Parts: sequence; structure tokens; C-alpha cells
Amino acid sequence: MQRINEDIKNGKFKQCYLLYGEEAYLRKQYRDRLKQAMTAEGDTMNYSYFEGKDISVPAVIDLAETLPFFADRRVIVMENSGLFKHGGEQLAEYLQEPAQSAYFILVETEADKRSKLFKTVSSKGMAVEFPVQSEATLKKWILGMIKKEGKQITEPALHYFLEKTGTDMENIRKELEKLICYCMEKDAIREQDIEDICTKRVSSHIFDMINAVADKQQKKALDLYYDLLALKEPAMRILVLITRQFNTLFQVKELKAKGYDNKIIGQKVSLPPFIAGKYVAQASKFKTSDLRQALEACVEMEEAVKTGKIKDIMSVELLIVRYSA
Repeated sequence: MQRINEDIKNGKFKQCYLLYGEEAYLRKQYRDRLKQAMTAEGDTMNYSYFEGKDISVPAVIDLAETLPFFADRRVIVMENSGLFKHGGEQLAEYLQEPAQSAYFILVETEADKRSKLFKTVSSKGMAVEFPVQSEATLKKWILGMIKKEGKQITEPALHYFLEKTGTDMENIRKELEKLICYCMEKDAIREQDIEDICTKRVSSHIFDMINAVADKQQKKALDLYYDLLALKEPAMRILVLITRQFNTLFQVKELKAKGYDNKIIGQKVSLPPFIAGKYVAQASKFKTSDLRQALEACVEMEEAVKTGKIKDIMSVELLIVRYSA
């Protein structure tokens, strides 16, 4: 990120940038910053945007070869093309020696570092990864926004806010805006304010549901399920999320048995350290054999729904009842 900032500050740009990684908020921020720095305001003649896996690479190359109209650069943004996983050879070949006036901003969630396109962009331009940010980085970012609004927050409240919003920076920003507006007349943000106004993520509902299942609190688990249905969450998506939760718990359980600490476990299963601890605690409520059995049951239920043997809503109900009995 620092290298992109330096390019923007100096006004000296690479001809191709790849912005990739799980953190969508940062990807979009730097995509827009580069675009604004490389094009004049309102210039639609020399800026083109392409999105999706059906992008015609030959058409993009033809456009890149077209001289810009009363400008130094023609800027082309390509987003979620999938070309960094397969099919990017033609673009990679072109980027070896692109037209001098053509500048590319390539934005992807995932990129195969072994691909020819990735290697070409890395050598001829710049590839920057935007991973999920650490707890410390997120806290610093949140505290900066809160301080800017002239408010305070305690460490426990900040921790609770992160637990509720997760690590997605776009979601954090939206929830923090709501929270600050809600606390307009207050000097400090408290845990109760967060509870009152911040939206709970679906994944948090699933986590609480599995907790209730582990604690044999059947009514609570079913109530949480019905809450999700009331929020218009499809039963099949809930089933997929439950399967994913059991799969993560199974992995966490096995890693903990091998002696790994929470930080390493979090890295191996793609969980932030402050959330990994909660998963370790939840996994400890189950036997490894129970988690394996639950995973198999989830797969069987999904197949039963797809083959019409059982209704999707009932499939989740049966799973909850079975494992919370």
C-alpha cells in the first residue's frame, strides 16, 4: 500500500497494477485512488471499466492500443475477471509490451501467484495484496474514526464491537457510522449502545446457534434459526453456513490437539486471533467424533434437500434437534 501511495504522491505510475486479496474495502479504496490520480475529473473518454468473467480480452487490447483523446493516459480497470486463475495468457503477453499510453488497474479477490499473468504484472508493474487486517490494525483504524468524531470508547466495548461486526472493513465502517449517529449526544460509546444499534452478522447468529446446540439449549438454538428465517435468510444458505461452522470447529479441534496456540490456529483456518479463541472454546464443547458425525449429517441433509426427500427448512430443524437433544 505504501508503494501505491508513493506513486500517487510522485505522479509516476506503473502501467499495470494488480490489487488483490480478501479485504474488499481496501481494494476499492486504492482502485478509486489510482483512478482519480491517473485520470482528469469527469474524463469519460479515456477511462474504461470492465467487470466479470466474460470480459473480451481482445477488445480490451484493441482499446488499449487506441491513443487517448487529449490526455497522456488511457486508464483501463478490469475487476473480478478471474484471469489470474485461468485464461490470462493473452493479456499477460500484451502486458509484456503494452502501448505507452495504456495503464491497467486489475482488481481481483483471488490471484494465483503461479500464473503467467501474475508474474507478468509483478515484473512489469505492481501486485499488491490486501489481506484481512489484523485486530491491532482494525482497532487503530476504528479508534481514529471515533476520535475524529470527538468520542471515546473503552477497550471492552471496542472488542465487543469487533466481535459483532467481524473483520470486514466495509461492514465496520457502516456499523460505526450508525453507532456514532446513535451516540450523537454522548461523549462515550458503551457496550449497550453497540448492542442496541449494531446489526449482528449472520455468521454470529450461526456461532451462537452452534453454541446453544453444544450446551443442549434446544429452544434457544431453534429460536436463533427462526430469527434468521425471519430476516429472509434462505434455509439452504443457513445449512451451508452450519456445515462450514462444523468444518471449522473440526479443524480447530484437531489443531488444538496437536498443541498449536490460538494465533497459529487462527492463521491455519483463516480466523483473526481474537476470534480464533472463541472457536477453540466452542470446539472444546464437542468430541472430535461428534464434529465429524455432524459434518457427515450436514452433507446428507443437503443431498436430501436437493433430491427432494425433505424440505429445506425442516432439514435444518432436524439437525438442530438431533444435536441439541
